[in-house]
Amino acid sequence: MRNVTLLVVLDGFGYNESPEANAIAHAHTPNWDRFWADHPHTLISGSGVDVGLPENQMGNSEVGHMNLGAGRVVHQDFTRINRAIEEGDFERNRTIGRAYERVKKSGGALHVLGLLSPGGVHSHEQQIFACLESAAAFGLERVYLHAFLDGRDTPPKSARTSLEAAEAKFAELEIGHVASICGRYFAMDRDNRWDRVSRAYNLLVRGEAPFHAPSACEALTLGYQRDETDEFVQPTAIHGVGELPVTMQDGDAVVFMNFRADRARELTRAIMEPEFESFERRSTVKLVDFVTLTRYADDIDTSCAFEAPVISNTLGEYLADNDMRQLRIAETEKYAHVTFFFSGGREAPFTGERRILIPSPKVSTYDQQPEMSAPEVTDELVAAIIKRDHDVIICNYANADMVGHTGNFAAAVKAVEALDVCLERVSKALTEVAGQMLITADHGNVERMHDQASGQAHTAHTSEPVPLVYVGPLQLDLASGGTLSDVAPTLLALMRMEAPIEMTGRSLADIKER
Repeated sequence: MRNVTLLVVLDGFGYNESPEANAIAHAHTPNWDRFWADHPHTLISGSGVDVGLPENQMGNSEVGHMNLGAGRVVHQDFTRINRAIEEGDFERNRTIGRAYERVKKSGGALHVLGLLSPGGVHSHEQQIFACLESAAAFGLERVYLHAFLDGRDTPPKSARTSLEAAEAKFAELEIGHVASICGRYFAMDRDNRWDRVSRAYNLLVRGEAPFHAPSACEALTLGYQRDETDEFVQPTAIHGVGELPVTMQDGDAVVFMNFRADRARELTRAIMEPEFESFERRSTVKLVDFVTLTRYADDIDTSCAFEAPVISNTLGEYLADNDMRQLRIAETEKYAHVTFFFSGGREAPFTGERRILIPSPKVSTYDQQPEMSAPEVTDELVAAIIKRDHDVIICNYANADMVGHTGNFAAAVKAVEALDVCLERVSKALTEVAGQMLITADHGNVERMHDQASGQAHTAHTSEPVPLVYVGPLQLDLASGGTLSDVAPTLLALMRMEAPIEMTGRSLADIKER
């Protein structure tokens, strides 16, 4: 029997003093209210330079979990690539340059894929424009952008500015044009909704689209006329009357400009895997190169422009080296975050690490089922707590983030209330075994659901601080001024363990000796 220490990550559950458009403030949360009133708590930062992002950049789930698991500030791909562009290293990147050489030699076209957005969560449009500029500087002329639209980490109807900027960039460089647009709902799934991915694939490889338009901005207008927001704009091919859609052909090359892996993997697999079986590909393409901006997965055979630095002695690795058993549990939408990202970009479990994946509900958007799979996650979590087979359990609840992204305020309130019910069950189970837990979040979202600037629903993350609450038998105070990188050292302190030297975060727990 082991003493249980639990870390609960309430994804997208930030702190906002204002009750306006604040789903947490409007929800009935007797258990959360009790935790906040009766237990040690503080606020910590989950955004900007505190988590290795540019100043004032909102946090996100990947960044949050990497900082939580690493116990140090992890300088993010977004920041590294921005620096490479500023210092000229992007244009000199050997992997990207090799793709340019190969496609120039083959006489093919270069296809640039990516989320065309200023959001900075999965990509950034300025990085996409830097890619177009480097291709033009290399002398490539047939360069096409297949733009995935955001509306999730940006206001729901904000893509026009980005598309206008892209069309202006092509006009300036005189090298090609925006060849297609498609909402990220189709191109950037991460929950094995292959029916969605197949529509993006068929647009890119076969030129099959329900809609066609002569320009990207006109295509967006048509989408808005169909009452589609950016995220849900249906695949649309951009070409002149009497012209064929631009598609990937044998001898072409691809650069996928998303720097975040989780929502880029499925489409990449569909294009690149020779034995792909998740949907029927009526045709495939033999590319001379497929470059991903970062490494999407070890088992996907692509070139990688910016390999991730090695992060050693993460919390998971340190626990394994100390012969401790750990459990990671989440539903599908956040499973990669509580495993791959929390482990610093490591795919394989550590020795003594067990993982439980609960399938996310099969609904088109999660406002249709705000509780998502939280009850099922809690069933497994409570069972694991009572069994006492693990020293440390890391659990993610996806509701606040995933329902917050829909912009549906009433559903977001229900999502928070569902979380509160689950937290009561978890707390009771921990009390039975004299266990302890830290509750925190990776970034904000659901605490601000209206965008005053645009007048639209606020569907993106926020830069608000996030809570850190201790529930357990120890008498302690939690210091203020912390960041996500302080959570792992704090958790180790609760277990009476010293943090490894690689963890430059600090313990926020001032434990009172009895």
